[in-house]
Amino acid sequence: MSLDDHAEELASDLGVDKEEVKSDLENLVEYSVPVEEAKDSLRRKYGDDSGGGGGPTTKSIAEITTGDSNVTVTGTVLTVGKRSIRYQGSDNVIFEGEIADETGKISYTAWDDFGLQAGQTITAGNAGIREWEGEPELNLGESTTIGLADEDLAVDFPVGGDSGLAELEVGDRGRNVEVTALEVETKTIDGRDGETDILSGILADETTRLPFTDWEPHEAITEGASIRLEDAFVREFRGAPSINVSEFTTVTELDRTVEATDEAPRLAIRDAIESGGLFDAELVGNVIAVRDGSGLIERCPECGRVVQNGQCRTHGAVDGVDDLRIKAILDDGTGTVTAILDDELTEAIYGGDIEDAKAHAREEMDQEAVADDIRETLVGREFRVRGSLSVDEYGANLNARSFDETDDDPASRAGDLLTEVRG
Repeated sequence: MSLDDHAEELASDLGVDKEEVKSDLENLVEYSVPVEEAKDSLRRKYGDDSGGGGGPTTKSIAEITTGDSNVTVTGTVLTVGKRSIRYQGSDNVIFEGEIADETGKISYTAWDDFGLQAGQTITAGNAGIREWEGEPELNLGESTTIGLADEDLAVDFPVGGDSGLAELEVGDRGRNVEVTALEVETKTIDGRDGETDILSGILADETTRLPFTDWEPHEAITEGASIRLEDAFVREFRGAPSINVSEFTTVTELDRTVEATDEAPRLAIRDAIESGGLFDAELVGNVIAVRDGSGLIERCPECGRVVQNGQCRTHGAVDGVDDLRIKAILDDGTGTVTAILDDELTEAIYGGDIEDAKAHAREEMDQEAVADDIRETLVGREFRVRGSLSVDEYGANLNARSFDETDDDPASRAGDLLTEVRG
């Protein structure tokens, strides 16, 4: 529905001039107030409180659903993040984080600066509700009132945003971490305002490693430095969490060294998949199959996609570039994942490079001969795989950085497991 349609509907409901309502609605939307919240505000302005099913209802956080329009809720502010977004062609500064009460927690976005601070217990009156990634989120806008509550709440959630890297999840806002910068690279990208310099690389602490992007390069982020980041947010990058550092993030050098773990967390495949995605994980399982599209393949010289019958899905007919890869299905009894091995790992398993593979395929007059040899080598054996896990509607893929056959004794491991269960 267009803004003009919204204005006409609202003017009809209220019995007032459409052009006047449209002007008010345009002003509110221009200041980044969501349309439904703007309409509710105008209903109150023109003396009609019937919009959205009446005035705001007081609810606990656990009772709030995506079907609610406006609520009044009391909770403790857990985190406060600040960042700039581009909305309807304009740059806007928003505040976001999480609020909790005794029943649960909920994320929020504040379109105005209400002076929120972590640890405050507040009552948010007439807060809008929107759906964000399938869950309800508080929308604190022009029509919202914020007041300090008379009493503090006993909430069962950490306050302040300090986190280890392993605790971070996609969607987290206002997080603080203490890390070592393992890798730092300067890149020039085509940003929303033209060419922009950014920093990217890998951060680590005692728990795990995660990629990062610094959109406003901070001098303190240098390779090998131990630093504290305050007010960072987490986005998804290639299916795994990625730390984002903004112009509002405070970066300070630490007077201690943050020990960077060399180990990746070892997980059961089911647990890894349920995480939704991991940058660094170790999985152990048996290769039960090598999928089609393994062995000697061709890639598009433009985008790197696999070419089928000389055709790239994006660039049409192309002269493919030869490459090697393996897509091995790993099973540990709790679930399955496809481990994807690049050309270097594939060469080590196959025992030859691309030229060897091409010669093998010509000799057998069958390009699948390379994949068949790989199947004979891998299927039925147990491997330890470390890499980055992504999970989507098509399944779980682990882009392998290492792929090694286990040297564990299965009988001994089974005995240890039985002892643990019986104990």
